[in-house]
Amino acid sequence: MRETRPKWRTTALGSAGVLITATLISGAVAAPASGANTSDRTARHGQDREAAGAAIAAARAAKAGIDWADCPADWGIAKPVQCGWVSVPLDYAKPNGKQIKLAVDHIGNTGTTAERQGALVYNPGGPGGSGMRFPLRVTTKNPIWANVAKAYDFVGFDPRGVGHSAPISCVDPQEFVKAPKMDPVPDSEADKRAQRKLAREYAEGCAERTGKAMLQQMTTPNTVRDLDVIRAALGEKKLNYLGVSYGTYIGAVYGTMYPGHVRRMIVDSVVNPSREKIWYEANLDQDIAFEGRWKDWEDWVAANDAAFHLGTTRAAVEAKWLELRATAKKNPIGGVVGPAELIGFFQSAPYYDSSWVPVATVFSKYVAGDTQALVDAAAPDLTDTAGNISSENGNAVYTAVECTDAKWPTSWKTWDRDNTALHKKYPFMTWANAWLNLPCATWPVKQQTPVNVRTGKGLPGVLIVQSERDAATPYDGGVELHKRFKGSRLITEKDAGSHGVTGLVNPCINPRVDAYLLTGKLDKADVTCTPHATPKP
Repeated sequence: MRETRPKWRTTALGSAGVLITATLISGAVAAPASGANTSDRTARHGQDREAAGAAIAAARAAKAGIDWADCPADWGIAKPVQCGWVSVPLDYAKPNGKQIKLAVDHIGNTGTTAERQGALVYNPGGPGGSGMRFPLRVTTKNPIWANVAKAYDFVGFDPRGVGHSAPISCVDPQEFVKAPKMDPVPDSEADKRAQRKLAREYAEGCAERTGKAMLQQMTTPNTVRDLDVIRAALGEKKLNYLGVSYGTYIGAVYGTMYPGHVRRMIVDSVVNPSREKIWYEANLDQDIAFEGRWKDWEDWVAANDAAFHLGTTRAAVEAKWLELRATAKKNPIGGVVGPAELIGFFQSAPYYDSSWVPVATVFSKYVAGDTQALVDAAAPDLTDTAGNISSENGNAVYTAVECTDAKWPTSWKTWDRDNTALHKKYPFMTWANAWLNLPCATWPVKQQTPVNVRTGKGLPGVLIVQSERDAATPYDGGVELHKRFKGSRLITEKDAGSHGVTGLVNPCINPRVDAYLLTGKLDKADVTCTPHATPKP
């Protein structure tokens, strides 16, 4: 699940997209798509070859290590953080074949040599998110992480296909961000046909610009193998890992494939790891959860009418939203902000509590007559070529991983039936989300079978942190992983719904995260915490 800000997610599919969840047997991996000529033995043989290739790559990386140096000036990562590269096979079944380089960065622990417990590796989500800014939590002296920083080197990386790590692309970045795009909510069958055409063309663009050989290897199991190679390159016998959003699915699959390689693992805002949910059903579940959190935000806006003047009830705020949406549909605001761009901006409110005030403020200004604030917030910036390249790349990786990880419905009737039904009750995100994922229906490479996430020999206790009303990764995901990972503990933040809990100030949660990472201590039973502070206007 991509943990990114909304301008990252303006999609080329005629919708603004959604920051979505923006998705084994020990030592095994995703099996090839089953077909009439594919036997279980062949599938197992493929898994064995990839597992053997991963072991070869890890041994090489352990020997080579990482040549740390100051980060390139245009990466925006200042000293004392250092950057380096780790080589991995494009295809783990061919460990001596083509290699790609993964960008990594780190900062040493702030405590003494005696206090050091190794490296803590981070993934923020996506698929398509970069973890390279993680070490900056030390340089910016983020108080939540001060205790952990004494004991651990903070390590970030760009997963395969992302950022500096053999980046992939599906469409020209400047074309990708152009606005206004089609309203995601279709008015007619013609609208649906147009969106289907865009989705098909996007899938074809992924094959053309990235190449099928690379697309076929853009999977969660391969990212997990890459993570184990990074662990070896760091000189770590066991992995300490913090994963948020889609990063939790990386953690779940790593814990399944490499249970004996885990030392400490925290997963925060959890993707439901059930094979049945990855990834089509998971996205339908999101549509329902986003609607619930959108209503939470509207209730908060209404309760703070003195500040925002958008109505004293949820219904009044919703009426203002629908009026704005209708206006933008008829005449895009500033010529560039239509319904798709509005969703791209407004969806950050149900995503993150930190967006509640900024989104409500822009909305309030618009209603008071200031349209420029909304254009500045929601329209693309065509002069920001680096940002647009990053946005397009993130969307390409999101699509490539989710489409290749698992089988998706190929029948338009299935998509149309499911999303039409959901839209009636949960209109905020449903169609935007559908178009974002529809390239998976015509995906040009073989789709895999998701790993069977479960406890393997040697897996230690994993700490799971989940807010009760999370929109992007609904609560059931944390419960499901908790069932599958024996000995895990679940911390529930009750009556809260911000995505990414460990980065927020909550005196019930922060000390437990510290205690686990510093001592390995887990509570004797699951814990329910009161919510973090509600934003104030």
